[in-house]
Amino acid sequence: MSKKRKSALKWIVFGVIAATVVGLGVTYIRKPAPSPYESVVAKTGDITTYYSFSGNVETKDRQTVTSEKVMQISEIKVKEGELVKEGTVLIKTSAGEEIKSKIQGEIVNINVEEKAQVMAGTKLLEVVDYDNLQIKVKVDEYDIGAIEKGKEATVKLGAINKEIKGKISSMSKEGQITNGVTFFTAIIDLEKDESVRIGMSAEVKIISNQVNGVVTLPMTALQFNENNKPYILKKDESGAETRTEVTTGLNDGIVVEVKSGLVSGETVYYTKTSTTEGMNFPGGGMNNTGGDD
Repeated sequence: MSKKRKSALKWIVFGVIAATVVGLGVTYIRKPAPSPYESVVAKTGDITTYYSFSGNVETKDRQTVTSEKVMQISEIKVKEGELVKEGTVLIKTSAGEEIKSKIQGEIVNINVEEKAQVMAGTKLLEVVDYDNLQIKVKVDEYDIGAIEKGKEATVKLGAINKEIKGKISSMSKEGQITNGVTFFTAIIDLEKDESVRIGMSAEVKIISNQVNGVVTLPMTALQFNENNKPYILKKDESGAETRTEVTTGLNDGIVVEVKSGLVSGETVYYTKTSTTEGMNFPGGGMNNTGGDD
């Protein structure tokens, strides 16, 4: 190949490479820069916040039958597992005395035998009401205003992975002080369920606040100014982001109610690095509507 042809081929290769580089450069320049914003559409929805407590299932009624004096057992009238009514004769003594059930329930833990002589205070058997179960929970003194008698509760039993309904039946009138904090005891009656067992641990939820059919927004879409006032970003007619102050309401820690400054269906923009952490924003578990006054 002549030097002239080699030189021409060389320039052609250089030209192709140069054109490719220029083309890639133009493509890169024309490629739109990634947007620094995320977007979300406001929706109409419901928000509910809860008080949460923990406790263990127990029976509402239990009779531990003990001997009141030295006696000899002549006859045991019941068997373990037997269901008895109030007033049922449980044990007869050699002196002709009858020991009766004071409650309705199931016979458990018979600890004596017929013809045995027992001392005063001996535990003879138990009668347990397994049909009417309850949970006792400790309530902070600042929350007792919302924990009213008759209020419904949701009880989750982890051992059987089940939720059942309950209802507050009573609240103690005297508090107990622990480490300088005063607690009151609320008793929650459980609906009857054959799978529930005494002693099971439970998580109890009671509604704190609730709003329905309100404008909602993920809390991550809220931003705050230097005065800790919430605002959102919208786009104006020219497509530029503009600040709009909003009034917030109830939040559950994930979603927040927007009372003013936004309507359902509007698009809100927020920076990918924006966060509500560190702001004076009420948590979802608190008995606080989170209103922006």
